[in-house]
Amino acid sequence: MGADIHNLMMHYPLTLTHFFERSRRLWPQKRLATRVPGQPLFRYTYADFAERTLRLAGVLAELGVKKGDRVATLAWNSHRHLELYWAAPCSGAVLHTLNLRLAPQDLTFIINHAADSVIFADASLWPILEGIRDRIPSVRTIVIMRDAPEPRVPAALPEYEALLAAASPLRRWPTLDETDAAGMCYTSGTTGNPKGVVYTHRAMFLHCLAQAMTDSFGISEDDTLLHIVPMFHANSWCLPFTAVMVGSTQIFAGPNPQPRDICELVQQEKVTFTGAVPTVWIAVKELCEKEGWDISSLRTIAIGGSAAPKAMQLAYRRQFGVTMSHAWGMTEMTPLGTIARLKSYMKQWPEDAQYEVRARVGYPSVGVDARIVDEEGRELPWDGASMGELQVRGPWVVSAYYDNPESAERFTADGWFRTGDVATIDAEGYVQITDRTKDLIKSGGEWISSVDVENLIMSHPKVLEAAVIAVPHPKWVERPLACVVPKPGQTLEPGEIVDFLRPRLAKWALPDEVLIIEAVPKTSVGKFDKKVLRERYKRRRPNDA
Repeated sequence: MGADIHNLMMHYPLTLTHFFERSRRLWPQKRLATRVPGQPLFRYTYADFAERTLRLAGVLAELGVKKGDRVATLAWNSHRHLELYWAAPCSGAVLHTLNLRLAPQDLTFIINHAADSVIFADASLWPILEGIRDRIPSVRTIVIMRDAPEPRVPAALPEYEALLAAASPLRRWPTLDETDAAGMCYTSGTTGNPKGVVYTHRAMFLHCLAQAMTDSFGISEDDTLLHIVPMFHANSWCLPFTAVMVGSTQIFAGPNPQPRDICELVQQEKVTFTGAVPTVWIAVKELCEKEGWDISSLRTIAIGGSAAPKAMQLAYRRQFGVTMSHAWGMTEMTPLGTIARLKSYMKQWPEDAQYEVRARVGYPSVGVDARIVDEEGRELPWDGASMGELQVRGPWVVSAYYDNPESAERFTADGWFRTGDVATIDAEGYVQITDRTKDLIKSGGEWISSVDVENLIMSHPKVLEAAVIAVPHPKWVERPLACVVPKPGQTLEPGEIVDFLRPRLAKWALPDEVLIIEAVPKTSVGKFDKKVLRERYKRRRPNDA
C-alpha cells in the first residue's frame, strides 16, 4: 500500500488574527476617519489603529476578560468600535454588539441571555444603560467612550482613552481554533424573544473572502468605504472586517448620521462604496435633487434589509451615475446570502431589461446553497414562477441558535436553515423575495405579495414611501391595505394610487383601500415595521370611515 495521500497541507486555522496581522504590516499608512459632530473628522492610520487595538487587548486582559467571555458594545459607528471589533475576537473573547435602538426590556433580556461580562458604551448612549444597570448582574464593568466634544461621563466608570493610555500592548495573540466563537448578534425578536447567533472565526474568515470577490462586492484596497450600516446590526454586514482584510480607506459615520451627513461625507471623502437599507437612500435622493450634492464617486451602493424599487435604482443610475446593488442575507448568515450582479452577457441588454434583473436580490454567493420548498418540504424548480420558502446552508450559516432549543424547528432534518422568506428562483439562479411568510396576503385563495405592490406604489412620482399590509375581510379572509407617504410638498389622493396600479396589477391584488399617512414606522435598523401598522389597523375593514 502506498503512502497516505490525504491531509498533506498545513493545519492553518482560519482566524481573524491572520487578517489583522497582515493588514498592519501591509497598509500602515492607509487612513481611517470618524465623523465627530461639530468638529473636523477624526483621522488616523492603520498603524495607529493596530497599536491601539493591541493596547485594547491589554485592557481586556486587565479587566479579567477570558476566552469565551462576551464583550459587549453599545456604540455608534466609529474607529473605537472598530478597535473593539478586532481586539475582542483576536483575544479569544466574543464580540457582542448591542442594538442601541431596542426597548429597555429587550436590551436587558439580550445582555442577560448572553451573559455579557463587560460593556463598552459611547457616552451619548450611557442613559440607555443607566436605566437598566441594576438588572444586568453578569456585567462586571462598563467602560465609557467619549463620542462627543463634551459628553456627560459618569465619574465612577472607567474611561476608554484613559485605559488605553495606561495599558501595555498585547505582545502576542493567543492561539485560537477556527471554530472558536468570534462574534455574537441577536435577531430583532419580531416573534418571541430575540435569538442569539454566534459567529465562528472560520465563518467570518470565509465570509470576508467571499465578500471581497470581484463577482460579489469587489471590495479592495482601492476603495473608500463609508460605514452607514450600524455596527450593531449583523456586524455592519461584516464590512469592517472585510475592509481591514484588504486595507480599504474607511470612514465611520459617527453618532446618528442624517442624510446631509451622508451626502457631505460621500462628496468630501470621495467614497466609492457604501450600503444601507432603502429608506436611507430615499431621503438621500431627495436631498441630492434639492441641494445638488455630488455622490458620483460611488461605484456601488449595497442595498439590504428590503428591496429598493426599480424606479429608485434607475433614478440613481440616470441622475447620479451610481449603481445600486441588491444583496440579501440575514443575521443568521453573517449575513451575506445573495448578490445582484449582472452576468456578462446581460450587460448588452437594454437598460430596462438589466434593471428587471437588478430588481431581484441576486444569485447565491459562493459558499451559499439555496433552494425553495413547498409547504410539504418538497424542493421546487428554478423556473421564476414556483413560489416557496427560501432555505439556505453554507459555512457561514447558523446551525443552531445560542441556548435556544425551542427554535429547532427553524432547521430541517437534512441540514438547511429555514429563512422564513418566500421567494422564487429563475432559471438563471436569480432569487426574488416575494415576501416574509408573515407578510404574504392570502385573499380568496390567491397569494398577494405585499413587496410587489409596495414597489409598484413607490414608482409613482408623488410617492416617498409605501407599506402594504393585510387586514381581515369577512368574505376573502384578508385584503391588502396600502399605507402611502407622499413626497414633501406633494398632494396625493388615494384614488391616484388605485388608478396608477389598476393597469399594472390583477384586480384581486389591488388594495381595497389606500391610506395617506405621514410616515411609515421603522424598525431599529430602518426597515419598514409592518407589525406596528398591523397592530394599528387590525380592527379596520377596507373603506371603514
